[in-house]
Amino acid sequence: MRINRNYDNLVPSYLFAEIAKRTNAYIKANPDKKVIKLGIGDVTLPLAPVVVDALKKGADELGVKETFKGYPEYEGYDFAREAVAAYYKRNGVTVAADEIFISDGAKSDTGNIGDIFGADNIVMVTDPVYPVYVDSNIMAGRQIVYAPCTRENGFLAMPDDSVRADIIYLCSPNNPTGAAYNADQLKAWVDYANKNDAIILYDAAYEAFITDDCPRSIFAVDGARTCAIEFCSLSKTAGFTGTRCGYTVIPKELERDGHNIHGLWYRREATKFNGVSYPVQCAAAAVFSDEGLAQIRENLDYYKENARIIASALDELGIYYTGGKNSPYIWLQCPNGMGSWEFFDFLLQNAQVVGTPGEGFGACGKGYFRLTSFGDRDNTIEAVERIKTLLQ
Repeated sequence: MRINRNYDNLVPSYLFAEIAKRTNAYIKANPDKKVIKLGIGDVTLPLAPVVVDALKKGADELGVKETFKGYPEYEGYDFAREAVAAYYKRNGVTVAADEIFISDGAKSDTGNIGDIFGADNIVMVTDPVYPVYVDSNIMAGRQIVYAPCTRENGFLAMPDDSVRADIIYLCSPNNPTGAAYNADQLKAWVDYANKNDAIILYDAAYEAFITDDCPRSIFAVDGARTCAIEFCSLSKTAGFTGTRCGYTVIPKELERDGHNIHGLWYRREATKFNGVSYPVQCAAAAVFSDEGLAQIRENLDYYKENARIIASALDELGIYYTGGKNSPYIWLQCPNGMGSWEFFDFLLQNAQVVGTPGEGFGACGKGYFRLTSFGDRDNTIEAVERIKTLLQ
């Protein structure tokens, strides 16, 4: 018997597990200190009322013989997929309902999509990067190349014709940097992918935070339907971090290596995934109703104001950062030349504020730090005042 030795190539501890370990050790040693967490990107506001009502109604229907549901369709119920397709149409993008797969979240699908691709593909990720993209491909034994995101390029890497890649992960607005690609920049990536017979895996988990004219879907870009798969999540859009629901869009015409990608993914899902529960899909459909969109907008505006408060403080302190505008994340340069983990410990020990060390997202994250706007408003304000007092 042998284990998958590719796991030996993973970093010993998942980034957020290490953060939790250090934070919990500090809390245990200092029970009298109030620690404010602006690190992991978990939401704090409750689900919208219309979503809760739909969730309850769906659960009630499971208790009645005439409306009981068993196994859901692998790709999702028609009503949920049609609701997502209508949302795309609101944003000026045409996606057919039968091109949509309802999932339990973008994290799962961005990690699992590799099941349908060969292990000899070269994977490109931007650096800094969401760890799941890297770890899931290390587990599969694929070669990974990095596209550096730095202050010089606004933390938005662009394609390089001298670098070959078969699979390209893009996230916009980006986690962790908060930077967002404009239409021309995404078009450059689409052209690169089509020219090189590559596939872009586009994570649009934070599209609901976009406030300017940056595309909210890669399918708003001409040519994307022949080279891209899009993943999105209701975790940040509608607070589904614990409820678990998202969706993946694969155009019917996307083909590679003599195979239809939509058909391959359906085959994979039919084998390994039994679908998302009926009540959760009812709740997801309610998100995209007129009432649902209005209610989740209130929550999104709340988080956007938190981001503005954090960004304003950094402006006062003269600290460089990206994000905070089209994103719930603020990516800042550590002050006084500190390293990422050094600043993590400094902030925890002296201000009792927890953030995320940029180094945990890749080599280009060294010397940077991520704060999130998903906290409680009062706690966010208090954390900001502590940081200002500490750094002024």
